Amino acid sequence: MNTIHHSQPLSPEAIATLRAAGCSATDWSRVRMHPDCDLSLISGVEFEGNVEIGLISRSANPRSCLRNALISDSTIGDGARIRYVAEGIFNTRVGSDAIIENCGRIEFDRQPPCAMGLRVGVLDESGAREVAIYPGLSAQTAMLMARGRHSVQERLLALVDDMIDSGQMQVKAEIGPGARISGCGRLTNVAVGHDVAVEGARSLRNGMIVNNAPGGQSACYVGSGVDADGFIIEDATVDSGVLLRNCYVGQGVRLEKGFTAHDSLFFANCSMENGEACALFAGPYSVSMHKGTLLIGCQTSFMNAGSSTNQSNHMYKLGPIHWGVLERGVKTSSGSYLMLGANIGAFSLLMGQHKTHPDSREFPFSYLFGDSQGATVVVPGVMLRSCGLLRDEQKWPARDRRAAIPGLPFNDRVVCDVLNPVTVDAMIEAIEIIRPMLNRPADDDRFHRYKGMKLSRASLERAIKLYSLGIMKYLSRFIDPDGTPLFPADGVAPDDIDSESEASEWVDLSGQLITRTRLEEALETADSIDALERSLSDAFAHYQADQRDWIARRFPRHLRVDNAEIMRGAGEFDRLVELDRDTYRAALSAEAAMLRL
Repeated sequence: MNTIHHSQPLSPEAIATLRAAGCSATDWSRVRMHPDCDLSLISGVEFEGNVEIGLISRSANPRSCLRNALISDSTIGDGARIRYVAEGIFNTRVGSDAIIENCGRIEFDRQPPCAMGLRVGVLDESGAREVAIYPGLSAQTAMLMARGRHSVQERLLALVDDMIDSGQMQVKAEIGPGARISGCGRLTNVAVGHDVAVEGARSLRNGMIVNNAPGGQSACYVGSGVDADGFIIEDATVDSGVLLRNCYVGQGVRLEKGFTAHDSLFFANCSMENGEACALFAGPYSVSMHKGTLLIGCQTSFMNAGSSTNQSNHMYKLGPIHWGVLERGVKTSSGSYLMLGANIGAFSLLMGQHKTHPDSREFPFSYLFGDSQGATVVVPGVMLRSCGLLRDEQKWPARDRRAAIPGLPFNDRVVCDVLNPVTVDAMIEAIEIIRPMLNRPADDDRFHRYKGMKLSRASLERAIKLYSLGIMKYLSRFIDPDGTPLFPADGVAPDDIDSESEASEWVDLSGQLITRTRLEEALETADSIDALERSLSDAFAHYQADQRDWIARRFPRHLRVDNAEIMRGAGEFDRLVELDRDTYRAALSAEAAMLRL
């Protein structure tokens, strides 16, 4: 127990005054108090074991007092307000100006882990893809643990253990300065950060509520009815009956309205209500708002789940070992079902029942329909003409709740671009896949088949045009205002680039877009978690420059067109999007007219 500066043993007169106010102690000689405490603000308190009390006075804090509580082996900071703690406060350090009132029991073990380094069995419920959680965990490092090679996972887990064992990252097992805990049941081994409000939580065990906001601000709140065991809540809001077991809840996240989750991770600006998550890796901006929605054993980012979205990861013979990936921007319709393992391509819309483990990574921006037999029908590229896509790209930065707190350091690196090296590379590859398919006749049911998925000839022909326009739209963003050609007139790569094979593959690392080369370098050179994060931040800073280098190296000759051709394609892309917007607005106007009284 830390000693408060200026505390001293109680005088006989002070003991008499406290006894007269209904206070008692197992041993008054073990109670120390600031000499300027206003004893009239202390009543009905039972002191047990070694107790130290800071300055309790109106000058320290107008609301400061100690009333009707058992305080055992604890330290109470200057200006604290403690009232009506039914069972007591045990082995706890309470920070200055903290408030604890109308609560059941608050206690810490001698060396509580508070979920520091807790292993979360994300994706694969058998525990094969564990992620170690700690304050400051980024979506990128978590993804490397969850989906990296087993050698990478084991190394990162060891680095986390080293960081904790060396004391580089320590548990502050305390109720932090300015924290407010009111109307709660039990808090057992729960470290509460400075200025955090915990109001009406039912039961909190083995966890941390971390506030990184500076200057007396708070980016964290835990509200009514919350029941959590094994958790870190960092700069996030968890409220209204949420149930958590073995979870990390990251910056800007909101979990509300009875949402339940176990062995799941939630990163920047996720919003979850009503439904359920099991072994979910929820990357930035994942959203699920409806009852009856189950997200299980999958990785998401920029995802929006329709009502009663459902997935299954359990096979009778082997158990719940299957998992899948919904790449960035996937949306699911009401009642959609996906049998895992599966991998759904970026910015696709999933509708109906899918029971054949589809892998549509090579066809981004698609509609995926489940037919009556549970097979997947793919309409590739059609989402590119949706006016909602670019609206999403604009709304995500505007809805970054982390930015609302001045001075808050960001853990997760997030690139919101819809058209980016990962999705554009997939479109280039899709065109190369589609062309040979169109040279072959369709099957008897008039569908072409690719990896078990069904595609109509008309949709394939249209996809070539849509993907080509999407590529031109992407390239148009890199044309310099001075008119400098993006590609040389001869259509070949610059002299210092040998061939397109030198173009590095890009990886979507849970919101951060990074070249495989930079990622491998970061993993090879990092001798600590901090070093890894610095390397990832450096790659994040070079995102725009790396894109230009990739464009110069990656694009095949037939796509190395002049600026005028690029702008023509981008203009046609914009007209398709505007047509979709006009069609949608007309439908809304007709609906409004129909509903008018």
